[in-house]
Order: sequence, then structure tokens, then C-alpha cells
Amino acid sequence: MTISMYQASAPRFVNTLKNLSAMLDKAQAHCEAKKIDPLALTGARLYPDMFAFARHVQVACDTAKGAMARLAAVEIPKYEDSETTFAELKARIAKTVAFIETFKPAQVDGTDDKDLLVKLGPREMQWKGMQYLLGFALPNFYFHAATAYDILRHNGVELVKRDFIGNP
Repeated sequence: MTISMYQASAPRFVNTLKNLSAMLDKAQAHCEAKKIDPLALTGARLYPDMFAFARHVQVACDTAKGAMARLAAVEIPKYEDSETTFAELKARIAKTVAFIETFKPAQVDGTDDKDLLVKLGPREMQWKGMQYLLGFALPNFYFHAATAYDILRHNGVELVKRDFIGNP
């Protein structure tokens, strides 16, 4: 049995983004129960030279929407990267999920060998579709989603592995 490019991308992105949104609900409840300023969590980092929590959520969203758009050859939506609150981050996640859910399998399946040129800062990287999805987009997406989870957990939000994995 084979797995399609669509199956390996859209449902995986949507599942994890929805789980991340649910984690934001738990983080908000944690802040309310412990009388913690939510900005202390959205600005929290694991180490001073790492991104803050909010930036990890933003990059996870950017990676997911960018991957889908690149594979399907559609324009990548631009977001402002100005979210600082849980509500704003949840709205960004919801907007990203809604974008991903517009894709049909036929737009992404068959892109395994598609040539992609991706600009990453000052560098331009060339990949085939499957190499990009499995070797860059998914690992990058999961790195930022897991780091967001880790920041919340490190700061006392009662999360467990099931919160991250959900019901795939």
C-alpha cells in the first residue's frame, strides 16, 4: 500500500495544529488558575537564543501553509506575525487550518517529483516534492509544534503526550 503526498501532509498538519490550539486553551486556563500573565507564556523561551512560544506557533503555521501551497502551486497566504495573545494565536491556527482544508488530494498527489525552489532567508534550496515534504517541511513543522508544547510544559501547563498527538 502506498501513502499519497496529500495523506502525508494535509491531515497531519491539520491534526497537529488543532492539537496545538487545544493546548493554547489549557495554557489560558493555567494562566487564569495560577494568576499568571499570559504574555509570560507567549513570550517564554527554552533558552535565550531560541524563539519565543508565539514565534514557534507562527512558524508551525507558516510551514504548514507554505508546504501545502508550494506542493499545489498556489500563492502562500501572508500573515503579519503580530500575534502575542492566546486568542490571536488560536485565530492564526484556525486561519491556517481553514486554508489547508481548501486543498483537494488531486492538487497535492503526484507532486513527489515536482521541482521546488524554496527561499530560506538568503538561501535558495532546491528539492523534489517528496524530499521537501518528508525531509524539510514535516520535520520543521513538528520541531516548532513540539517546541511550543515543551515551552508550555516547562512552564507548568499540565500537558501530556496525548495533548500533542491527539487522535490522528
